[in-house]
Amino acid sequence: MQGAQKQVTSVSASSPEQKTMYKILVIIGFVHLLNDSIQAVIPAMFPVLQQSMGLTFTQLGLIAFALNLTASIIQPVVGLYTDKKPSPYALPIGLCFTFVGVIGLAFAPSFWFLILSVIFVGLGSATFHPEGSRVAYMAAGSRRGLAQSIFQVGGNTGQALAPLITALILVPLGQFGAIWFAIVAALAVALLMYIARWYSDQVKNRPLPVKKVKKPATVETSAKEQSGGKRKIVLFAISLLIFLVFARSWFHAGITNYYAFYLIDQFNLSIAQAQVYIFIFLGTGAIGTFAGGPLADRFGKRNMIMLSMVGSAPLALILPHAGPALSYVLLGIIGFIILSSFSVTVVYAQELVPGKIGTVSGLIIGLAFGMGAVGSIALGWFIDLFGLTSTILFAVALPLIGILTMFLPSDQRLKEINES
Repeated sequence: MQGAQKQVTSVSASSPEQKTMYKILVIIGFVHLLNDSIQAVIPAMFPVLQQSMGLTFTQLGLIAFALNLTASIIQPVVGLYTDKKPSPYALPIGLCFTFVGVIGLAFAPSFWFLILSVIFVGLGSATFHPEGSRVAYMAAGSRRGLAQSIFQVGGNTGQALAPLITALILVPLGQFGAIWFAIVAALAVALLMYIARWYSDQVKNRPLPVKKVKKPATVETSAKEQSGGKRKIVLFAISLLIFLVFARSWFHAGITNYYAFYLIDQFNLSIAQAQVYIFIFLGTGAIGTFAGGPLADRFGKRNMIMLSMVGSAPLALILPHAGPALSYVLLGIIGFIILSSFSVTVVYAQELVPGKIGTVSGLIIGLAFGMGAVGSIALGWFIDLFGLTSTILFAVALPLIGILTMFLPSDQRLKEINES
């Protein structure tokens, strides 16, 4: 009997669920890079499309809106569906939509054909993100922070490639240059077929749910009261987390979309020179995204979320008053610190609602993307109304909202909630 008990323990300890599957994490992170670099093609094409098709700024704004709306709003819907019915092959099927959309971008003869192509790319992205995040969760073992960091750093790196994509591919080749990203999409589909087979095996091999024994009435009433209290805590925490993501996304949108104009206005820089600052912010942000997960595994998820915003706030407030040389340094440090919580917020949300991995992943990742789009529109309106300088001063103050992180449940409290 004792030997059998030891054998069961040994099997449990070495079960696939307990191991961190680094090969799967690297592949899904790389596909995230491919997916988000394809998304980066669309805004990177704006100057090219404006020249080749004579589009207005309003039409360019509608293209961005179509992409962001499709790619962000649908994510929680996909996550909700796949939480109830796991769909491993939704990943490669979703990227097939992206493949069709990219070909459409290269050959689009009209504005409305462009909109349709962008919607296809958005649908592929909306399918990929919640399911890709689920794959990272399944492959994480005990290293959930690290796993999400590997997954998310791929996406942030793909976004950071936008300035290089513009300079090396789209400027010399024009609109037709987007056809090269059909190859990128095809590679992503091939890799996701491998991931889907692994994902399918995991679904088949997971243990069947244990049937609950009916409790006495008094115990059941007490359990309901505990469940109600737990639900209130979780609802408050997820609402606050969404608000923090909202503030971080608006700050990110302010820097990536409008800080270049501020630099050009203040220091008489060229467009190319101003883009270097944005590349530094995004590049160090990708490094910060990777570092944030392991740091959260060691020092706590709530602590990392607070540090990422409150720690970057003083530097962000200095930024509008710094010279061109110091701004390089400040943007590099700010990018690293504030995006170090990008993957951590996803893991925290997953542990808040452990039975809804796809839904909360789609909500947090999709919301970050969607709120960035809303922030871009709102901040642009602020610039028209109050001026560029006033808007930048408002944007750099947003990380101060991170002080509200202290009201989130601690990691220990999170563990107690899940165990109760």
